[in-house]
Amino acid sequence: MRGVVKDAHTQAVLSDASLTLSGVDFEALDSIQSAQDGTFAFAKEVDCYKPYYYVKGAKEGYETAEVKVLSQTDKDFYCEVLLTPRVIQVTQGDDLAKVFKIENIYFDFDKSNIRYDASVQLAKILEVMQEYPKMKIDVRSHTDSRGSDSYNMALSDRRVKSTIKWLIANGISADRLTGRGYGESQLTNHCSNGVDCSKEEHQANRRSEFIIVSME
Repeated sequence: MRGVVKDAHTQAVLSDASLTLSGVDFEALDSIQSAQDGTFAFAKEVDCYKPYYYVKGAKEGYETAEVKVLSQTDKDFYCEVLLTPRVIQVTQGDDLAKVFKIENIYFDFDKSNIRYDASVQLAKILEVMQEYPKMKIDVRSHTDSRGSDSYNMALSDRRVKSTIKWLIANGISADRLTGRGYGESQLTNHCSNGVDCSKEEHQANRRSEFIIVSME
């Protein structure tokens, strides 16, 4: 059993899609990944006397699809698996990172520079904003509870500026970006002033978030 996986809308071939071959009882017989050119070939031999087989295709960002291959009609056991892109509903007020399953970006203690791991996530934010050219976002930056309220407010403002600066430097128009620092006023956990917390717990609070404010 062999075939090719394509985008149902563009007909572009899809690599690294997961394919599962199953029989009439839906029991999985073989599983593989599509190649760089979208093709696949199951190692499991098929029985020409069985009436049909199922080939299921799945890939992140696409709806799962299943193709029924009839033994009498498709004697060369070849099929096209067409995957439809999953439609993501994006509305005003949504947290962009949560909608598109992107991590928040995080900062080192008392720092506002963009770390390498944060730049990886910012690159994903960038891709989304390029895909939705009318989208405008509000960058909201935060600190952990260590330090005075006034100092942390100023620190969060610097984090907003560095986050927005990165996006602008990589091609996003400044008029699509607003931002505000919230200091330590919106902690994600119990680590408020005087509470003994681990480095990891404090780290969770030192972040920038991306809220969609307009899609027009």
